[in-house]
Amino acid sequence: MALGASADSDQTWSSGTTFILAAIGAAVGLGNIWKFPYVVGMNGGGAFVLVYVICVALIAIPILIGELLIGRLGSKSPPVAMATVAEESGRSRSWAIVGWMGVIVGYLIATFYSVIAGWTLAYIFKAATGFGGASPADVAAQFDQLLDSPGTLTIWHTVFLGCTLFIVARGLQGGIEKAVKFLMPSLFVMLLVMIGYATVEGDLGAGLRFLFSTDFSKIDGPVVLSAIGQAFFSIGVAMGLMMVYGSYVPKTVSLTRASVIIAVADTLVAMLAGLMIFPIVFANGLDPAEGPGLIFKTLPTAFAGMPGGALFGALFFVLLAFAAVTSSISIIEPIVAYGRDKWGMSRAKGCTVFGILAWLIGMLSVFSFNIWSDVTPLGAFKVFEGKTFFGLIDYFTSNLLMPLGGILIALFVGWRVKQEHLESELSFASPFIAKTWLLLIRFLAPAAILWVLISSLT
Repeated sequence: MALGASADSDQTWSSGTTFILAAIGAAVGLGNIWKFPYVVGMNGGGAFVLVYVICVALIAIPILIGELLIGRLGSKSPPVAMATVAEESGRSRSWAIVGWMGVIVGYLIATFYSVIAGWTLAYIFKAATGFGGASPADVAAQFDQLLDSPGTLTIWHTVFLGCTLFIVARGLQGGIEKAVKFLMPSLFVMLLVMIGYATVEGDLGAGLRFLFSTDFSKIDGPVVLSAIGQAFFSIGVAMGLMMVYGSYVPKTVSLTRASVIIAVADTLVAMLAGLMIFPIVFANGLDPAEGPGLIFKTLPTAFAGMPGGALFGALFFVLLAFAAVTSSISIIEPIVAYGRDKWGMSRAKGCTVFGILAWLIGMLSVFSFNIWSDVTPLGAFKVFEGKTFFGLIDYFTSNLLMPLGGILIALFVGWRVKQEHLESELSFASPFIAKTWLLLIRFLAPAAILWVLISSLT
């Protein structure tokens, strides 16, 4: 039994398959379908994809294994799990601060994630109505109009966050499991349907060449750095979510095997998203390096002028919304779990208290796109120059706390957890692979993430 194991049936996944499905759902989000394609576009296509896959294998998977290990050993919310495992290993309970960092990071990300995910909900209806009959040239402007409307953003922020909290409040097996069992298969089906549409109406050959033809001359320092960051962030480590999901994992489930499956599925979805998006982009003569506007400006422009664009455009944004929900429930879960462990809060009470606070903090991000777009609270400092409330929250979570948390998790598991716990909880195919994992989590993974951290600061 795990060090802090609980007998509550609603604190254990009903099966290993369900856990893997939920963890894939946690990892697969807007980062795969929204961010990955435009990052590929901005970093040379296939060259970036090759480096990204290597980074997933050598950096993301080792840390994912470590985070799930802590979760199952501690069998509680991240701060309690870190303290429990540290104490059992003869270390200071102060390591709980790493768990706290994960909870805070996930929670703060949830506050603005629901705002961005709200855009996908708004665009379902925009796409379904053919963007109001606007010409392709005028469709891109509708995104700016959406951002300029605090009332509209508030409505969709509220709806999305409400859906997330409703699922989490219903419990692990009654809410999260039921949601991912429906959402994840539906997401994969929609993804394949959209790829079929892109194959028929788009330029599949150009999309394949862009994604998988590698020009090694394009692999330089910035591309490698970007690939490390994308691999690290995409899997969802250092956000508390994998630790708390790991705390619900039955002892019969292999954490190493599960970690590989999660990472492979996450990477596969990112690749499939590229196969869905780039054929449409190239067929319409659009720019694959458009950046963040690729999804909400460039693609809608293409859908507006394509046969069946209203139907498949709406389906595309439903797909985005499903991916956002599976991630959102996982980043809310850690703080709700901590409320249960620390203060004995019921799920309903935890979701209400933390949900209201998340909604209020999220309003800072809503206003950052319109009425407070020129408000830069820390603008006096050069590193924060031009950053709105949304920019600051994003910067502190993504550029500082997540990389720092990832480094500390790697060092803790690699150097501070008892060897007997590693041997009893982790099953590798061979002693050589076990030793390789230990070397990766002790040296390569923290060094690579430190590079990302230093780069973000400079």
